[in-house]
Amino acid sequence: MTGPPVDETDPADAALSDPDQAPIRVVLAKLGLDGHDRGLKVVARILRDAGMEVVYLGLRQTTDSIVAAVEQEDADVVGISMHNAGHLTLCRRMLDALDAAGLDTPLVIGGIIPDDDVAELRRMGVAEILHPGASAAEVADAVRRAARTRR
Repeated sequence: MTGPPVDETDPADAALSDPDQAPIRVVLAKLGLDGHDRGLKVVARILRDAGMEVVYLGLRQTTDSIVAAVEQEDADVVGISMHNAGHLTLCRRMLDALDAAGLDTPLVIGGIIPDDDVAELRRMGVAEILHPGASAAEVADAVRRAARTRR
């Protein structure tokens, strides 16, 4: 028995990327001495599967190494993962480093971010904040929103 063709594509997949536009390019890194990178590796795969170009810098990066990668790769978004309670200090340093380099590349952070700190991070200029348990769609959508903005 045959019926009408079934579209098995996920509706979220249909809006992954516009074929007429270059894919979003994201630099992902762990800033500072935090050695927890499993979540960031999952995020890298999520974004790649969502049609984005991912430049994964890995652990123990400095603001200078991240800025250099953003410049070299002409990145649309910077993503950093925080699990060491240094998010307020490190995000300020990252934003200052981007500013000093004359870059308006939006910053997305994820990880263990207390709700009490979200407003301060937004005031600093962090474009998007992701918490543990964010779905793949939420992660990809946050990066897409950030890519549409400039600080």
